[in-house]
Amino acid sequence: MESQLKNAVAESLPQPHELENLISFEGNEDNNTEAKGSTDPADEPLDIELLEKNLNYKFKNKNLLLQAFTDVTYVDEECDSYELLELLGDSVLDTAISLEFIKRYPKESPGALTKLRAVNVDTEKLARVAVKHELYRYFRHKKPLFLEQIMEFVEAKKEHPLHSHGLLKVPKSLANIVESTIGALFMDCECIKTVWKVIKPFMEPIILLENFKNHPMTELNEMCQKRNLKLTAKDTWKDNGKYCFLIEDKLVGCGLYLEKKETARNLAAQNAVENFSRFIRDL
Repeated sequence: MESQLKNAVAESLPQPHELENLISFEGNEDNNTEAKGSTDPADEPLDIELLEKNLNYKFKNKNLLLQAFTDVTYVDEECDSYELLELLGDSVLDTAISLEFIKRYPKESPGALTKLRAVNVDTEKLARVAVKHELYRYFRHKKPLFLEQIMEFVEAKKEHPLHSHGLLKVPKSLANIVESTIGALFMDCECIKTVWKVIKPFMEPIILLENFKNHPMTELNEMCQKRNLKLTAKDTWKDNGKYCFLIEDKLVGCGLYLEKKETARNLAAQNAVENFSRFIRDL
């Protein structure tokens, strides 16, 4: 099964020589490239050697790593943004972690492993990786609120040591640079096995079946379906930032989050799950 999966993935992934036609690189590949800018207000050069040491991998093409940390808001005529590397990295990571779980759980159902993979590669999980290993410090951008958003995320995630399952506001750029780094690694080595060897330590703690917890929306739906209960949503988010759930037309959970409707919904689902036992007793 593993060899078949690898072959299928190899056919679906863009080949490095094909992507090189889309991604433009300037300069000598063997040079230690320094970039104009970073998250530091002083716009200090990007330290490629230090970043390679952090990754425990030495790039043949230094410009790949430079591009992996260049946002679209950062103007550099000699380097494209990370967007294509991010796209590639997303596919490579999905494949690498799928292989990891198939080896670890060869008898498990595809549905369970799909859920497990999803929670290990989503925006929040990858943002945690970027924060834990301080990859954001190398990010070249012109986003004035970026560091403030990181600080908010770091503080908020303390209440959810492993994963919040959609309850936190996450700066997406944090996840993007993890995916673009993975894309750069694959372009440089052309080997998923090598990429996973480099990136796996960064992904720890990997969420396993033993400590996997359903997303609150999934959990709420399953609880209602199991008991044949009617679950309905009351969406007033546009008016007041609130989202609520009713079971058998009785209010069981509400969430309030003005900035993002999805987060308000997830908070409402979590609240409904917490109130579910009391609701059942009162039926």
